[in-house]
Amino acid sequence: MKNLYIAEKPSVAREFAKALKINGGSKDGYIESEDSIVTWCVGHLVTMSYPEEYDSALKKWSIETLPFLPETFKYQVIDGVSKQFNIVKGLLNREDVECIYVCTDSGREGEYIYRLVDQMAKVPDSKAKRRVWIDSQTEEEILRGIKEAKDIHEYDNLSASAYLRAKEDYLMGINFSRILTLKYSYTVKNYLGKDKCVISVGRVMTCVLGMIVKREREIRQFVKTPFYRVIGNAVLADGTFEAEWKAVEGTKYFNSPLLYKENGFKEEKDAKNLIEELNGSYENMQASIGNGAKSDDKTAGVGSSEDGKPLVLVEKVEKKKESKNPPLLYNLAELQNDCSRLFKISPDETLKVVQELYEKKMVTYPRTDARVLSTAVSKEIYKNISGLKNIPSMKGYAEHILQSGSYKGIAKTRYVNDKQITDHYAIIPTGQGLNAFGSLHETAKKVYEVIVRRFLSIFYPPAVYQKLALTLNRNGEKLFANFKVLAEQGYLLLTVYSFGKQKEEEEKYSKDMLEAAMQLKKGMKLTVNDFDIKEGETSPPKRYSSGTLILAMENAGQLIEDEELRAQIKGSGIGTSATRAEIIKKLVNNKYLDLNKKTQIIVPTQMGEMIHDVVASSISSLLNPELTASWEKGLSYVAEGSITEEEYMKKLEGFIQKRTDAVKGLNNQYQLRSYFDHTAQFYKKPARGKRAKGKQTGQ
Repeated sequence: MKNLYIAEKPSVAREFAKALKINGGSKDGYIESEDSIVTWCVGHLVTMSYPEEYDSALKKWSIETLPFLPETFKYQVIDGVSKQFNIVKGLLNREDVECIYVCTDSGREGEYIYRLVDQMAKVPDSKAKRRVWIDSQTEEEILRGIKEAKDIHEYDNLSASAYLRAKEDYLMGINFSRILTLKYSYTVKNYLGKDKCVISVGRVMTCVLGMIVKREREIRQFVKTPFYRVIGNAVLADGTFEAEWKAVEGTKYFNSPLLYKENGFKEEKDAKNLIEELNGSYENMQASIGNGAKSDDKTAGVGSSEDGKPLVLVEKVEKKKESKNPPLLYNLAELQNDCSRLFKISPDETLKVVQELYEKKMVTYPRTDARVLSTAVSKEIYKNISGLKNIPSMKGYAEHILQSGSYKGIAKTRYVNDKQITDHYAIIPTGQGLNAFGSLHETAKKVYEVIVRRFLSIFYPPAVYQKLALTLNRNGEKLFANFKVLAEQGYLLLTVYSFGKQKEEEEKYSKDMLEAAMQLKKGMKLTVNDFDIKEGETSPPKRYSSGTLILAMENAGQLIEDEELRAQIKGSGIGTSATRAEIIKKLVNNKYLDLNKKTQIIVPTQMGEMIHDVVASSISSLLNPELTASWEKGLSYVAEGSITEEEYMKKLEGFIQKRTDAVKGLNNQYQLRSYFDHTAQFYKKPARGKRAKGKQTGQ
């Protein structure tokens, strides 16, 4: 009797065969030895059937046949891979196959790929089936996964979640795309001068489109507000530093309607008046307050220096050291964001690269949401570090960590937390597969180096900043200055990448200036060379880049750029780490979004905005990130066993039935044209006889 190992791809199957020392002959679609067989899928072999497979009448799109909600779902083998399916089917059902080891990717999608094959091949339940769950493709991890493989039924909830996710996307896509196309495509295609138009919508895709359109419209509606800040250039050592005026409690302008914010005026003339007051005497300042009010500060009249320049009194000196810890490890979203920012590559490209690194055994499983390690892995982490000594640029860092023993206490830090891991831990280098490093293309080398540096940095101490805050007093008004200088580099040693420095915060003043400032004491006086006005203006919201969009999807529509804050958010995201890049790619391919490949900035196209308005006027809940995230959360509840497949399906069908019926009763095409007209003004008009390209002006 033989064991059969089924992987998701041929390349992965070869790694399993190598680890298991299966040196048998290579057949057409599998490898076989005396006691083992290794075969593979080629991604998906089976898919859900189109509605016409249920009833030929459903091939024609008709409002009367919607919603389409089958009681039993049909599946079929994908035409282009039927040969491999038949090979796999034959192997799974061979009488001499005693145990099937399921080695597809360790995640929801990998589970779904095998379960569909098992279902279509009608593999009897009498055969033993064991699930192999691994975090990398190193030989040790493969052998561990096989040794610890569990009965496949322990993953039935995950399988149910996978089936439901597919049914959800299928039912929403078919029903909502058909009903909106039937109802509104004529209006859209006529407006754009197109021959045809299919309105493509989906549970995640449409929500992401809504996020982009909403942001673009916020930018258009934004009105810049100028404001005027007052800065004092105070003399210290051999230079000057800036002290910013603020209207704090107890001063003349506190809560004044003249202010934009506490540190700026709405009108330049008011800033100029303040400068005159600051340059004048204490008595004149008090007189200008009027109504007999006096400043409580009797030391405020500090006069002028010998050369007639104003003096300020040092009222408060606050000194402290601030530690900044290394960031958490990479999950896929964080890595995609950094690669978009640093290398200007799309999330889809990043996923392809890191998948390649995974298949070359160089990094752990990429489609993960976790940013921490498991306790079990932390106990063996020195192996990962040791392997990195074979990379010349990383050798010194790895040796330092091993010699110092800093890795030994990692299990007690925030970088190890079993509760924050569902399927897989963070993306880290395995320390293996480095013989493939030289053959990597330049982008892959850069992505790998980013992963390695993030990983090694957690074994380094925090960066330490020396901070100093000064409060200065001039005629009862307060000016504030802050100094921040890097005192101990710590983990920041590892942020100086070979492809250019990833800058931390710019140091505004030198260490000499900080040392001079550290000598200041309360009651001292400083000369101010002059007071300046710095004009500023409020900034509009930023457009999403491909990377920041991934982060916003991970955080249910919120763009949380602060890494520490993101780490605290425990909400559900929109889509999953495995699907987000593909969603963005699909929206670009549908010409609903435009992605600038050089900058990775994303904007809507004219058609994208029109589709948004169609959805907003018909099934607006599809644009709601919180609702979309709640569907994703529901799938995770099914995977956990908190709710049943039947409960989820009942809610899903009710949602589709209600929304589809509501669209049937709408008669809002005329109103939509007014929305289209409003949007059209922001796009270039097509030349006569040509169709609109949907390219945004000013981009």
